[in-house]
Amino acid sequence: MGEPEEQPVDGAMDWPSSLQLIGSQALGGAEHWFQRFARALAVESAPAVLGVRRGSALETLDYGGLPVERLPFLSVWDPLSRAAIRRQVRQHCPEIVQTYMGRATRLTRLSPVGNAGPVQIARLGGYYKLAPYRHAQAWIGNTRGLCDWMIAQGLPAARVHHIYNFAAPAQPHPPTAITALRQQLELGEAWVLVALGRLVPVKGHHYLLQALSRLPAQIEQRPWVLLLLGDGPLRAKLQQQALETGLMERLRWCGWQSDPGLYLQLADLVVFPSLEQETLGNVILEAWSWQRPLLSAQFRGARELLRPGEDALTVPCADAPALAAGIQHLLSDARLREHLVRAGAQRVAAEFSRTVIMRQYRELYRMLIDHSPT
Repeated sequence: MGEPEEQPVDGAMDWPSSLQLIGSQALGGAEHWFQRFARALAVESAPAVLGVRRGSALETLDYGGLPVERLPFLSVWDPLSRAAIRRQVRQHCPEIVQTYMGRATRLTRLSPVGNAGPVQIARLGGYYKLAPYRHAQAWIGNTRGLCDWMIAQGLPAARVHHIYNFAAPAQPHPPTAITALRQQLELGEAWVLVALGRLVPVKGHHYLLQALSRLPAQIEQRPWVLLLLGDGPLRAKLQQQALETGLMERLRWCGWQSDPGLYLQLADLVVFPSLEQETLGNVILEAWSWQRPLLSAQFRGARELLRPGEDALTVPCADAPALAAGIQHLLSDARLREHLVRAGAQRVAAEFSRTVIMRQYRELYRMLIDHSPT
């Protein structure tokens, strides 16, 4: 099914100490990555402390035993939060302070380049306005395209660093759990399509539902069902669309899942219909890690990651007829599904495993510390 839980990378004790800060209220892709990265730091026995927003959904997550500090993060300017961050820096004396998203980054103000003290790294997972990030001492982008864009926007190339996200190792669930979930969701013998992502415009769910309305009732003599893993402001509008197109009986609204592995293990096909604005697309890595065939739109992150026809089938963005044709084609071709799965698993092992990506983070941290004044 998936690879066994990975072991720490060589030289794990050589990790610099870090303070990891995020000011989000709700859960989404960046927050999911924050949790995944924190748990990987815990596996590495890296000396790290987490700072999350008090009263937020991030307080409820499992971080593998790393210490968690609850900070105000009331607004992008509030002096209480700035003072709280300074106290955390004085208390924990981190060598690295890594900030996520605009709020935490804007509120974190460390010594400028050339002065002693911790190095602030701003980690970006999207094409955000750079004003809240420019005061950082280094920047991480999770795609090459994003890094090129940051440099084009005036950030110094020598301090912009590219590191992809990693795919969490698949941890297969027992067959009894899969059977129970099938029964709970009333799936019968249907094909199971899975779409992961917040219910927001960039994820392209509107076009996916349009595509499903074009599919026949059965493919290869089996009905089909779509599991929607995620929540967000478009839920009511999408449900209305499903009602108007007669799709409700074929959809399961599963909500946000902090651990989507059980649903991915159940999937016959992962469908990722995001629009051009999608930066990376962790769904690609999760589908590969769980060895599930992938149908993806050709958004900018997918164009950077995917090898069409080799590790995924791809279709144009915002193209419901092409999505429908892709779903029908993949569910009708077992050999193609198996080929995509094998190639995706090889890509994860070679380029996107936790071992590979955490080694890159550790080496970057060490390089920044070694080149920082003492």
